[in-house]
Amino acid sequence: MSGRAQLMWDEAVTGYDFGPEHPMDPVRLALTRSLVGALGLDREVEVVAARSAGESTLRLVHRQDYIDAVKAASLEPDAADPSYGLGTVDDPAFAGMHEVSSLIAGQSVGAAEAVWRGQALHAVNFAGGLHHAMPGAASGFCVYNDAALAVARLLELGAERVAYVDVDVHHGDGVQAAFWEDPRVLTVSLHEHPRTLFPQTGWPEETGAECAEGSAVNIALPAGTGDAGWVRAFHAVVPEVLADFRPQVLVTQHGADTHFEDPLAHLAVSLDAQRAVQVACHELAHEYAEGRWVALGGGGYAVVDVVPRSWAHLVGIAAGRPVDPETVIPEGWRQEVYARTRQLGPMRMTDGRWPVGWASWEEGYDPADRLDQAVVAARRAVFPLRGLLA
Repeated sequence: MSGRAQLMWDEAVTGYDFGPEHPMDPVRLALTRSLVGALGLDREVEVVAARSAGESTLRLVHRQDYIDAVKAASLEPDAADPSYGLGTVDDPAFAGMHEVSSLIAGQSVGAAEAVWRGQALHAVNFAGGLHHAMPGAASGFCVYNDAALAVARLLELGAERVAYVDVDVHHGDGVQAAFWEDPRVLTVSLHEHPRTLFPQTGWPEETGAECAEGSAVNIALPAGTGDAGWVRAFHAVVPEVLADFRPQVLVTQHGADTHFEDPLAHLAVSLDAQRAVQVACHELAHEYAEGRWVALGGGGYAVVDVVPRSWAHLVGIAAGRPVDPETVIPEGWRQEVYARTRQLGPMRMTDGRWPVGWASWEEGYDPADRLDQAVVAARRAVFPLRGLLA
């Protein structure tokens, strides 16, 4: 197996553009890629442009009638069919939508193939992680569910156990739905509580279909959760279920919208805590999946201050050259930020909160604490189904 990491990148993914008023500004992808280059991380990875996902691949998750609807909307955006979630406020139709969505999906599928076949130990597609798309509908800024397609491709290639861990601020509902009845896939989502955030799913009681009980794990965190609680909740649940499941591959989704600056959600997590969980995912892949790790992007709408730094850290970790949080960001990149956005870019690769402190679950918990209540709810819902002590 090659120890070299792959970074999946094709400049054309920046064409995933819902328009100037939409929060998912593709400049976040362009700025991430240029920051990866400015930090020299692209010399530590193999940069690969995978081919677009074809129809047979898309059908691993999506219905043919939905694919046809996306194609039609791609050709005539004004005639998009809203019954498929297309042409809506969240998912406006645009020319070429099918082609660029297929391209992003292809990068995640290519990453999965490379890791499974031993061409790379780790692979990153930060343009991916579009986890809300359903088999028959677009949802939440997501047209094709590249994360679910990557998992489905791993199963098609012969994987018997694939774990998917999602730390986006929003519930990974589309991936959970795709594998609700499949005990070969463990889906774990750490997200803001559905009472206060889209898509209003991801309750602890959602644990998988009767034929796959305990295969869905949901940790629903109270609004306002910060670094210590977020990292504590991750470590209180994720390592234990992975140790039990013994995945052959770990697929992770790293939406940067948990950040305290993100305009669309209500957690209070720093860049440094995001980096800490990225490090943890890398370590868990080595501990439980022989190092096989596919890492995806996701949400993130602080497109200058947060997203590029968060995902550049992810690339560095996957490449085996983690970026020190205190690293000064190259001036050339900050000039590019200003030229593209008329905003001032951040100065360093940290929010000043490294190292992140958190209390281990093994040290005990406070039944009156809202964060600990969320962890207890998740453990009590799913651990007994897996034969684990809650």
